[in-house]
Amino acid sequence: MGAHDVYQEPLVSRYTDKEMQHIFSDDFKFFTWRKCWTALAEAQHELGLPQVKKEMIDELIKAQKTIDYDVAGKKEKEIRHDVMAHVYEYGTHCPTAKGIIHLGATSQFVGCNTDLIQIRDALKIIKLGIINTVYNLYKFADEHKSLVTLGYTHFQPAQPTTVGKRATLYIQDLLMDLEEIIKVESSMKARGAKGTVGTQASYMELFDQDYEKVKQLDLLVSKKLGFAASFPVTGQTYTRKYDSIVAKALAGIGESAHKFAVDLRLLSNLKIMEEPFEKSQTGSSAMAYKRNPMRSERMTSLSRKLIGLQTDFSFTYANQWFERTLDDSSIRRMDIPQMFLLGNAVLKLYENITSGMVVYPAQIKKHLDEELPFMATEVILMEACKKGEDRQKMHEIIKKHSVDAGNKVKMEGKSNDLFERLAEDDEIPVSKKFLNDLLKHPERFAGAAELQTIEYLRDHVKPVIDKHKSLIGKSSSEINV
Repeated sequence: MGAHDVYQEPLVSRYTDKEMQHIFSDDFKFFTWRKCWTALAEAQHELGLPQVKKEMIDELIKAQKTIDYDVAGKKEKEIRHDVMAHVYEYGTHCPTAKGIIHLGATSQFVGCNTDLIQIRDALKIIKLGIINTVYNLYKFADEHKSLVTLGYTHFQPAQPTTVGKRATLYIQDLLMDLEEIIKVESSMKARGAKGTVGTQASYMELFDQDYEKVKQLDLLVSKKLGFAASFPVTGQTYTRKYDSIVAKALAGIGESAHKFAVDLRLLSNLKIMEEPFEKSQTGSSAMAYKRNPMRSERMTSLSRKLIGLQTDFSFTYANQWFERTLDDSSIRRMDIPQMFLLGNAVLKLYENITSGMVVYPAQIKKHLDEELPFMATEVILMEACKKGEDRQKMHEIIKKHSVDAGNKVKMEGKSNDLFERLAEDDEIPVSKKFLNDLLKHPERFAGAAELQTIEYLRDHVKPVIDKHKSLIGKSSSEINV
């Protein structure tokens, strides 16, 4: 059977970086298992365990990246245990060291520590995607900070804002996601060397009940695997609560991306903004004129899946009995890689879309001209009152003209003629010039939108970009994972 007659995971075949795929590959997993066994042996030797000798460690290091998958696969079929099958296979390359591989350890010594290493490395790629997307939106917001556009509440025209100010809303959400990812990274620890149910009983035996040495072993192994510390206590596994926390942080990215993608799809329908559209891209197989927001739709779909995955982790953690049950195993094999592949796919799309969004100022002006007369009624009311008119009387007159103009637009499909109606009404002391000048200066109705954008970008976004400037413009292949 070939690649085209069995199911292919779309996240791998279509949407994600090779670097993220590699982190969850068999090679990465099994090579990391060997690094764990080597780290354990090194730490045991350094702490004076006589069974573990220097030449054994040299042998383990030399054979770390030599795996005969056929031998391991046949052994696993025979004994129905993947870890012990790889202990056996590793031993075929290490005749001197085979007797001390996995000494004192449980399967979750390699399983949990490898999971945590994969999560640690995958988070670097996720963080890279967030930072570069924020940078794209930062530039976009700065460029369009003064471009006035209609705001929408309930997807109904509301007071104007600016295109740049709206982009700051997306940036703020992503910065909150970045904070959560950084929290997850800062709380990450190794599972370390904790023994079968977390009591380190086997290591207490090996080190003749010397608890201080057993604690040193745990810390030393963790540091050799690249962690500053290990979880202080574990059962057989590190707490699956940590997986749930990671999943929630990644789901947050899905939430932010979904919100942005839906907004862009709506703006595309209004012909105000569009995602990048390649010169030879086809929008529809039937309707040649169409420019469908396909990337934003794909991002919506992938984000929906990412948001939903967090419930799997919540239930998996909640259903772990006492020191450990195995119902966490098969679902985590699927869900841990999937949540990171989904996060990677979503952020690749988000970064791509924000790198070349198209804005249509003429269309923005058209929408403003249609709605701004209604938005301007409060200013007109205040102007009439400043000239000595009765506020309640003016309100009633303006309301009547507004309703009539609205009916003209809705019932007859005509242009908004509110200003013409007001200018022709002798009871309202405002000139046609005053009214037309309101349309020429829509920024009057956008409040402090431009100033807010300048302030937010300067005080909240630029410091984050400066802090992570080494990642700006980098791809996942260019960072150290």
